[in-house]
Amino acid sequence: MKARQKRMGFVLLSILGLSVAVALMLRAFSSNMVFFFSPSQVHAGEVPEGREFRIGGLVEEGSLRRLDDGLTVHFLVTDNAETVPVKFVGILPDLFREEQGVVTQGRMSKDGVFVASEVLAKHDETYMPPEVAEALEQAKQASK
Repeated sequence: MKARQKRMGFVLLSILGLSVAVALMLRAFSSNMVFFFSPSQVHAGEVPEGREFRIGGLVEEGSLRRLDDGLTVHFLVTDNAETVPVKFVGILPDLFREEQGVVTQGRMSKDGVFVASEVLAKHDETYMPPEVAEALEQAKQASK
């Protein structure tokens, strides 16, 4: 085998190895990616079926209900245009309260309730996640 053929074989083998590595990285990224949706997008049916995603908005005033077990909580997330009922089993963040921004991660159940596996509350009085602020602004523009 000539030196040129050895180099060509090495280059082709390197390209093949690099392609496999890139394909594996892209697959790992896509399986770990979690998309954000507003309550209006949820009602429009734009959410992925059978996959986790995040919804964000404001916790609607008067919607917070705690069950007797002390861990199960039901509340509504709104973007001032649509609302999504949320069920969460666990301990809520200290900053969680009504009329405050929230982002929840989970899946939609067949009965239209978002079953959250994680609830994230804003961290101070002036902060709102950019996705939530944008969704609220879009809902406000759509309702005009």
